[in-house]
Amino acid sequence: MRNLAEGVARFQRDVFPARRDLFARLATRHTPHTLFIGCSDARVVPELITGCEPGELFVVRTAGNLVPAHAPGADGVAASVEYAVTVLGVTDIVVCGHSACGAMTALAQRHDLSAAPAVADWLRHADASVARTTTGDVATLVRRNVLAQLANLATHPSVARALAGRKVTLHGWVFDIGTGHVEVLDATGTAPATAA
Repeated sequence: MRNLAEGVARFQRDVFPARRDLFARLATRHTPHTLFIGCSDARVVPELITGCEPGELFVVRTAGNLVPAHAPGADGVAASVEYAVTVLGVTDIVVCGHSACGAMTALAQRHDLSAAPAVADWLRHADASVARTTTGDVATLVRRNVLAQLANLATHPSVARALAGRKVTLHGWVFDIGTGHVEVLDATGTAPATAA
């Protein structure tokens, strides 16, 4: 906690004064252009990777960057997606997987998750990706999982309407922690380009 408190003090002393005008605008205006759905992994920092300023990204982070397919009932991920698309009017949605993902590694290598039943239940949202991936192949599973989560996103009514109206575009990325490289996936899960 001491490091966090020192960080807050540095922010208030050094960062905030230099960015006072930005934060004054953000205090009354919330207009992010992109919904960024990434993994909860502490090594994957959306604003750092993309070079975005505060207020530009609406960020949802879940273990394994999973987005459950639409279903009736309360769901924090679904509510965040709906808010970003319907209320904030984001024009792009990125699902970003990453190298060395603990969730995907556990699935690819069939780790025993009996001591973490909530984690095991959550990771079932990646069952379709696991079924199409060779055991132990984490890199392929990461890519297939990103594509599966994009498909799940399209089942959400707000996203389906925005896609039909050409108001939103979906993007699949894979971030390599060790190199900083970002791959942009196409429909086959290959990487035809580097994210700009």
